[in-house]
Amino acid sequence: TQLSRGRWAFAFALVTSLFFTWGFAYGLLDVLNSHFQTVFGITKLQSTMLQLAYFGAYLVWAPFAGIFMRRNGYKKGIHLGLGLYSLGAIFFWPSAKFEKYGGFVGCTFVIGCGLATLEVAANSYIAVLGTPKYAAARLNFSQGFQGVASFAGPLIASRWFFQGKNATTLDTVQWVYLAVAGLGVVLNILFYFCDLPEITEDALEEEMHTVGIEKAQEPFLKQYRCIFGWVAQTCYVGAQVGVASFVVNFLVDQGVGISQSRASTLFSLCQITFTIGRFVGVAILNFIDPALLLSFYGLCCAAFSIGVSQAHGYGGVACLFCLFFFESICYPCIFTIGTKNLGVHTKRGSGLIVMGVGGGAWYPSAQGGLADAVNTRTSYLVPMTGYIVMTIYAL
Repeated sequence: TQLSRGRWAFAFALVTSLFFTWGFAYGLLDVLNSHFQTVFGITKLQSTMLQLAYFGAYLVWAPFAGIFMRRNGYKKGIHLGLGLYSLGAIFFWPSAKFEKYGGFVGCTFVIGCGLATLEVAANSYIAVLGTPKYAAARLNFSQGFQGVASFAGPLIASRWFFQGKNATTLDTVQWVYLAVAGLGVVLNILFYFCDLPEITEDALEEEMHTVGIEKAQEPFLKQYRCIFGWVAQTCYVGAQVGVASFVVNFLVDQGVGISQSRASTLFSLCQITFTIGRFVGVAILNFIDPALLLSFYGLCCAAFSIGVSQAHGYGGVACLFCLFFFESICYPCIFTIGTKNLGVHTKRGSGLIVMGVGGGAWYPSAQGGLADAVNTRTSYLVPMTGYIVMTIYAL
């Protein structure tokens, strides 16, 4: 209420740009996985060290990011996140120059720490930058740009950066990530000169008192909606990453003549479906309570993951596309439900919910184990367990 419409719009747009930044970084991750298998001659299991480093950083670093922002504010948290992001990207250059896979894993961990910091800052900032009633709609809109970047990144990389002789060298990797580092530096400069309004936890507490909500006065360990939100987010993100990790394998194994190349194209279409679903969710959330919508979407995710695991041929492919659509609003809705009305605990709670992204470090391994033991189609029963936990939380 203290901001003019123009100042609010500028702050919202600049923070939303951060979502595109980490969507692009995440989108490049799977491309690098495949590229490093070719260049270094490593196994698929060894290549997943990148995922472990990326998602493990969220598990380790997100709580510290929340504490940092509680003491220093959102703006300094954004500067810290962009600084770590740029630092990790810059060190991709010597790792590529001297062809050290361990260096890439370490750099990915640093980038992950930077992105975890940005997620704590950007998600919670967007959630509180306006009326609580439309927090889920705002966050879905901003995260929609993360979806755009997540399929644009690998599409650009596979078409222009890793073709011809570049497919077996690391030359382009160093230039791609130097450009990524440059983007981080430019954004850091923009935020430095931006008059970004600080939203203090005391102000949020006072706003809650005016409408008669006193719950935030209780200790953080009694904020059960937030704590169980972390459990739900861990299970959901693990399920989402597991689903995406085995899409190409699933499509090729369906026995309907889908080649590796066509499977990659279909995977991009799945990501586009996910992004469209997020923007559709923005419209729906203007009229429907986030917890109610998340309950329905969670049930649909569980049902379609069973469909993927049981249906043969194109029936399974159709279920997979539906699964991506209904995943779309889940992360932002869990975040806004889990951090709603936390008052003085807002930044700490945001750090805990973002820590749930660490679920992506171990769910794919469990799904991969079942895929090796039985088949890829049946392995989609593993993500179903994550959707069930999320649905119980929403209900």
